[in-house]
Amino acid sequence: MSVCEDLAQSSPAQDVPSEPIDKVIDPLKRFLHVESASGIVLLASAAAALILANSPFAEGFLSFWAMKAGFTIATFSLVLSAAHWINDGLMTIFFFVVGLEIKRELAIGELSDIRKAALPIAAAIGGMLVPASFYLLLQYDGPGAVGWGIPMATDIAFVVGILALLKDRVPNGLRIMLLSLAITDDIGAILVIAVGYTQTIHFIPLGLALAGVLLVLLFFALGIRNMAVYALCMLFVWLTLHESGIHATLAGVVFGLLVPTRGWVGKGRLGTVTRRTACFLQGEGWSQAKERYDALRQMELAARKAVSPQQRFENQLHPWSGFVIMPLFALANAGVFPPGRRMVPGKGAL
Repeated sequence: MSVCEDLAQSSPAQDVPSEPIDKVIDPLKRFLHVESASGIVLLASAAAALILANSPFAEGFLSFWAMKAGFTIATFSLVLSAAHWINDGLMTIFFFVVGLEIKRELAIGELSDIRKAALPIAAAIGGMLVPASFYLLLQYDGPGAVGWGIPMATDIAFVVGILALLKDRVPNGLRIMLLSLAITDDIGAILVIAVGYTQTIHFIPLGLALAGVLLVLLFFALGIRNMAVYALCMLFVWLTLHESGIHATLAGVVFGLLVPTRGWVGKGRLGTVTRRTACFLQGEGWSQAKERYDALRQMELAARKAVSPQQRFENQLHPWSGFVIMPLFALANAGVFPPGRRMVPGKGAL
């Protein structure tokens, strides 16, 4: 057996010295990367919201989500309820993660074939038009006709949670189709809200949002690799979309679909850098602090850039999406008020 084959069979974790804190952190990391665990947490949060909304603590629980928070800078003010910050703010990150997964499947996965991608898109369009048509057929000329957009939407957060809970019992092709259907349906619902239910669309902020997206494409073309730049661009697009009257979570979907699925350093170049660094460190370079730092730093940068931004973001944000954002969304939205009680923003439950 060659040296390379022997090293390949060893665990990468064995190459790094273990610390006492790793005995606590490692099981937590493994738990956070088990998809079924996030589904359990989501369903538990939904159940907790239902129980609390129908308990003696309902007034305080419901009033909490109606509390206002935000900031004011000069003439610009952004003050939203806690539930609004979750639904329009944190859920943007959730939609960003879902957009990353869809982008991966479109680029190198199940949906890379246009014939396969056409099915979930057609199913999503049918899933919006058919329920809306039946609703209008039953409510035509009635006072409830204005609610035609309600049956068009699916709840993608709970779709993802249930898929995570079922895990291997759901074939990967079906999982991708349901995710594609759900995200397409949600984009359609956002457009319906923007066109059919938004009283006023402010075109100047909308134009600024489009300019922000075009700026991101320009940065990609110029080779800018600083993630902080793109994070600021996403924040700018989110703010301008929110001010335009269009659902701000659309920013997450757009940026998720824009993120590159290929690393900025190819396999060949990474191999060259690694071999050069290994040869250098086996010589006199290891004893020279500055040269050693420069060589290791170069290899570190090459290794980081060999991982695609799409894969890096998906891996890093998945635990936050599954164990923080989705449970908070369920707590804020899954509570069903008992008969005779309704929620009045700022006043609590009545």
